[in-house]
Amino acid sequence: MRLALLAAAATGVQVGAAIVASRMVVADVPPLTLAMLRYGIGFLCLLPFVFKPWGSVSMEAKTWSAVTRLPGADVLAMAALGLGQFAILIALLNFGLQHIGAAQAALIFSLFPLLTLLLSAVLGREPISTRLLLGVLLSIAGVALSMAPKLSHVSSGLWWGELAVLASACVGAICSVFYRPYLQRYPTLNVSAFAMLASVLFLAALALQEDWPARVPNLLAQTWAVVTFIGASSGIGYFLWLYALKHESPTRVTVFLALNPLTAALLGALLLHEMLDGWLMGAIALIGAGLWLATRLPADAERP
Repeated sequence: MRLALLAAAATGVQVGAAIVASRMVVADVPPLTLAMLRYGIGFLCLLPFVFKPWGSVSMEAKTWSAVTRLPGADVLAMAALGLGQFAILIALLNFGLQHIGAAQAALIFSLFPLLTLLLSAVLGREPISTRLLLGVLLSIAGVALSMAPKLSHVSSGLWWGELAVLASACVGAICSVFYRPYLQRYPTLNVSAFAMLASVLFLAALALQEDWPARVPNLLAQTWAVVTFIGASSGIGYFLWLYALKHESPTRVTVFLALNPLTAALLGALLLHEMLDGWLMGAIALIGAGLWLATRLPADAERP
């Protein structure tokens, strides 16, 4: 469906734009506070769409009483996955953006879907194909190429930024794989909104060390505008992502995440005056090719 593919493409662009926007304000808003605000606003954007019944309750019932019948173990598991996907992941990403540029962060973070496929394959949930292995190798080569200038200057600094962004991609991959049983059992949007709310409450407590109650009211209007964009685009982008997954195969949807580093590179150059050099463009090409190759369906599988 054309609309589903457009939604997937919009999500790929949104991820890159949000990374650049986060880079713009990460000096003024600490990582935990920025993550809290991002998904607090995102949760409010999703809220109008989540008033639907959970579990196996019939659509005719139209009741929220099913929520009270959720097994406690499922509630705790979904909350824990929400802390990983919407709290720890974003906090690590924001920390990384304090140390490296938006384009390089987007390149490393674009390993997220490939790490997800690789973990699924290791756990026996996805077949380990030649395409998957070649795609992963191409993407790793792309990330290595993006780091080549820093590797040629050993004294240029530590690698905390790169490691933090890579760790955020790994956390995302782990959460994506272990979400599957709950997404099959309960409505996807409801699970996502609940997990997002759990992460916001957790971040609100954790970010007290950054003194967010005193810091947030004093943010400049320009900073608030950027933070609002990050939060609203994340909520809308997540809704578009779920729409795309509902109407298209995950493989076709995932390939559009290759737009993430390209968007971040272009916007980073335009808004943050980050350099666009041959190393970076070559890395984008390799990672995009790796993602396309790893998620590409065999020709016979695409035929009805």
